[in-house]
Amino acid sequence: MANSQYITVLDILADIPDPRKDRGKRHPWWMILLLLVLGLLQGEETPYGIGMWVQANAERLEEALQPARGYLPSFSTLYRALRAMDIEEVKHKLGLNENGEGGLALQGVALDGKSIRGAWKFGESVHLLSLVRHDPPVILAQAEVGEKENEISAAPALLAEVDLRHKVVTADALLTQRALCEQILSQGSDYLLVVKDNQPRMKEAIAYLFDNPPWTQSEKNTEYQHYTTTDKGHGRIECRTLEASTSLNDYLDWPGLQQVMKRTTRRTIIRTGEVTEAVAYGITSLQPVKADAKILERLWRGHWAIENRVHYVRDVTMGEDAGRSHRDNTPVALAFLRNLVLSLLRLTGWDSIPNAFRYYRARLHESLQLLGYTPRTDGL
Repeated sequence: MANSQYITVLDILADIPDPRKDRGKRHPWWMILLLLVLGLLQGEETPYGIGMWVQANAERLEEALQPARGYLPSFSTLYRALRAMDIEEVKHKLGLNENGEGGLALQGVALDGKSIRGAWKFGESVHLLSLVRHDPPVILAQAEVGEKENEISAAPALLAEVDLRHKVVTADALLTQRALCEQILSQGSDYLLVVKDNQPRMKEAIAYLFDNPPWTQSEKNTEYQHYTTTDKGHGRIECRTLEASTSLNDYLDWPGLQQVMKRTTRRTIIRTGEVTEAVAYGITSLQPVKADAKILERLWRGHWAIENRVHYVRDVTMGEDAGRSHRDNTPVALAFLRNLVLSLLRLTGWDSIPNAFRYYRARLHESLQLLGYTPRTDGL
């Protein structure tokens, strides 16, 4: 979940520098941050909601935390903490950088961007770039994309923070860039990237190859392979076929290229019989002996699962898109804290985040223990 120097969430929070001036401090910084994270763990979505939750549970929280002044931080104190938080320091402490894990072959990590739409209502533009492990979906690193930046310029610095060994970086077509591929390879990793119209020559060559295959039947085992999987659910049948070939390795001058791919997704609506088909193309630095078509399909699908298991959860379940927080560092600080809570719940085995919120909302004692704080009383 975090750098190896940290054991609990509280350890991480205690290491985040306090931006406040010494004069006027009434509550320890770690306690303020703990209450913010604790509120998110209860399913609260906004600073106001967290403040109201703290107020409604003040008696139990005071008994557990035993604040030196006898009372808890106010809503205004919690809100000011979010506004004043040093994002660069928070990024390093809550970025959740993670070393490669032994025994996990070809661990997929998705490089993907996300805008915080709630801030747009107030004319603020907040866009985040995240590196997320495929399974379980844990945020490894995250950075804010500056106003004069884009994901292409922000990605190198983000990747440089992470130990990419034993990992496969997956990304959409926007990040299919030569320099980024060279960096990924130099960090001891591999890539699997989508190819679209921003690389027109490459896309045209891959499409032509699979539409006009040059290999003979006897060459299929060495130059071509495919894998098909079918799922049924949500009122539809989805059939996915991934084809991979080494035939363009010498033709396409691209760093580390080992295979090109074509992925065809065919969806059938069971009730109406309506059929739709979508075709996408990709490239990878993984050799066939290391990643056959079945493994490539798993990595490709794992990338798009991030949209449902991370972005959707943050947008809808955790209320990020509906949030109205926009001043100073508040939206970015909240995004990092949401990442921390989401990663913690995934790592502790929760597949349904709403169910996790319901569980911990009724168990303050266990909530504090999950974050690494031992309550002063067993009466909760």
